[in-house]
Amino acid sequence: MSWAEIYPWEPPAPPVVRGVYGQVRAAILQGALAPGVRLPSSRDLAARLGVARASVVTAYEQLLAEGYAVGRPGSGTYVRADLSGVLDAPRGPTLVTAPPPGLPDKALAFGATPSPPPRPGARTFNTGRTLMDARAQAAWGRSARRAIRALSPEDFGYADPAGDAALRGAIVDYLRAARGVRCEPDQVIVTTGAQHAQDIIARVLLSAGDAVWVEDPGYPATLRILESAGTRLIPVPVDDEGLNVAEGVRVAADARAAFVTPSHQYPLGVALSMARRLELLAWAREAGAWVVEDDYASEFRYAGPPLTALQGLDGGQRVIYIGTLNKALFPGLRLGYLVAPRALIGPLTQARRMMDRQAPTLTQAMVLDFMAEGEFAAHIRRRRVAYGEQRDALAQALEAQLGHVLEVASPDQGLHLIAYLKHGRCDLEAEALADAQGVTVQAISRLYRGRAPRSGLLLGFSGYPVRAMAPGVARLAKALG
Repeated sequence: MSWAEIYPWEPPAPPVVRGVYGQVRAAILQGALAPGVRLPSSRDLAARLGVARASVVTAYEQLLAEGYAVGRPGSGTYVRADLSGVLDAPRGPTLVTAPPPGLPDKALAFGATPSPPPRPGARTFNTGRTLMDARAQAAWGRSARRAIRALSPEDFGYADPAGDAALRGAIVDYLRAARGVRCEPDQVIVTTGAQHAQDIIARVLLSAGDAVWVEDPGYPATLRILESAGTRLIPVPVDDEGLNVAEGVRVAADARAAFVTPSHQYPLGVALSMARRLELLAWAREAGAWVVEDDYASEFRYAGPPLTALQGLDGGQRVIYIGTLNKALFPGLRLGYLVAPRALIGPLTQARRMMDRQAPTLTQAMVLDFMAEGEFAAHIRRRRVAYGEQRDALAQALEAQLGHVLEVASPDQGLHLIAYLKHGRCDLEAEALADAQGVTVQAISRLYRGRAPRSGLLLGFSGYPVRAMAPGVARLAKALG
């Protein structure tokens, strides 16, 4: 189908031929009809405009003669693919980039922190990447085909904003078995991912000026969500046991919420100790605060059993649990979930409805089939082994080639590791040097807010096979010397 079929053609004013010619020419010059687009047939356009076909034929002949269009025998008339020699007419209004008067401060704040450009995925050691082996890809294809064949008329309409009931039940079964989460299907709300879940929570529970604990260093996207909600961020330092709860109580005991990554702290990779977990839950109960638990990489632990989720320890009273399938499967999936305490099911579901109504029904059906067939559990088992090998290969290559420059902290869980720079070297400089050599690493110093940062580099290993680690580190070694 050509986009010209839905262009809002209007009956031309006399003289008719000139009116038809001018309307088509204007659509081309304004970019509404792009180079290569097929124009309506003369008979079809004449019927739409309510004019004689001969008038349209004459107008098309003029466009052909001036180089705006080309004819293809047996196919029709098309906008010329190369218009460089004829686009000399005045263009539309120039886009204005300066903000208009009266733009709200919130809008200016969003514009002041633009999204970073996507990093090339093929460049080691980017984060946010996963691998699906041939078995998982084949299984995903089968799930997709079955889901499409099973579509019913109801699937093309609106659905429950909390998500498909069967998928929510499957998520509950998984969380009970893998993470010790205590919940029922009606407590699950399907989202597009962890950030979407955090945004829903912030909209419902937080008001401008509310104090909120955040990890220091911490995940920048979480900070931006909370800043956009107008909250007062309280950076709480992270040490070898995770979030320093006592320090959080000291500086802001009356905080409204705490946003934490207890299983695998971002970016440092430490796990919140059991003593700290109990201390955090005790504070939340006493203060009437909420704990938002982002369990973003819980599936991938390489040494020993994982600690029970905070939500399981709390029984779902003060903890809102967030998980994502985007890291368990692949980032382009855009599907995650939150587990709400019963008092918040209604408010959080209504907020989800207002934001974007519901998750795509087809995507949910595909994931449900993938889980029901046992492929999700099998994929997680295989990836856990593979990612552990990838982590070890990266750590070994870093120690062998850059041990004089870097101190490697190899995590027991997660999808990235931290390499701390020795001798006081600046991680921002190292990041830039690595980028020039085609290697993507992230300086962690920019992730600190309330205390002196430590200089280190964040390297993702989940998106690259073992064979890519040594060559990638060799390029990094060339950059760092």
